[in-house]
Amino acid sequence: MVRAVLTDIEGTTSSIAFVTDTLFPYARARLADWIAAHPEAAPMLKDVPGDPVETLTRWIDEDRKETALKTLQGLIWAEGYADGTLKGHVYADAAETLRRWHADGIGLYVYSSGSVAAQKLIFGYSNAGDLTPLFSGYFDTTTGPKKEAESYRRIAAEIGLPVEDILFLSDSMPEIEAAREAGLKACLVDREAGEGDVASFAEIAL
Repeated sequence: MVRAVLTDIEGTTSSIAFVTDTLFPYARARLADWIAAHPEAAPMLKDVPGDPVETLTRWIDEDRKETALKTLQGLIWAEGYADGTLKGHVYADAAETLRRWHADGIGLYVYSSGSVAAQKLIFGYSNAGDLTPLFSGYFDTTTGPKKEAESYRRIAAEIGLPVEDILFLSDSMPEIEAAREAGLKACLVDREAGEGDVASFAEIAL
C-alpha cells in the first residue's frame, strides 16, 4: 500500500528545458552582481575554491550538484519569481495528479538536487498556481546524494513511514535503483522517449 509519494522535479514534475534553458541562464547572468550586492552571502562561499564567481559559473555550466551553488541559485531565483520574471513549470498531468493524491490523503514529498528553497519556489510560483500546500516535506542534497540508498532510508525515517509504503518518482534510473535498494517502491518517469514505467503521472496507479 502506498501511503506517501516522494517525487523528483527536473524531468519528472517539470520540464528539463525549463531548468536548463530558463533557470540556469537566469542565475548565471545575475550571479556576479548578486554576490556583490549581498555581502551576507560570504559564509556560503567559504568552501568554494578559487574565485567564487568563476567557480560557481563553471559549476552552473557543468550542472554540478554542489550545495553552495544550489543555495545561491535558489536565492537569485527567488527574486525572479517574486517580481514575476520567472514562472515555475509543472506539467499539467503532474499538477492534476498531485492534487488528487493529496485529496485522497496520500502524503506528498519532494526530493530534488535543487535546494529546498528552490523547490518551494518552482511549486509556489508555478504555472498551475501555488502547489506548496499539497506537500508535507522537502528534501535536497543536504539529506544525502540521490544515487545512494541510505539517502532514501533517511527520508523514510523522517517521513515516519516504512520504506515499502513510499513510492519514489524520478526520470533517473540510478536514482530509481537506489530507492529500490533502500526498499521503496519506485517508478521511472520517461516523458521524452516513453521508455520508462510511465510517460506521465496520469498513468500511475497507487
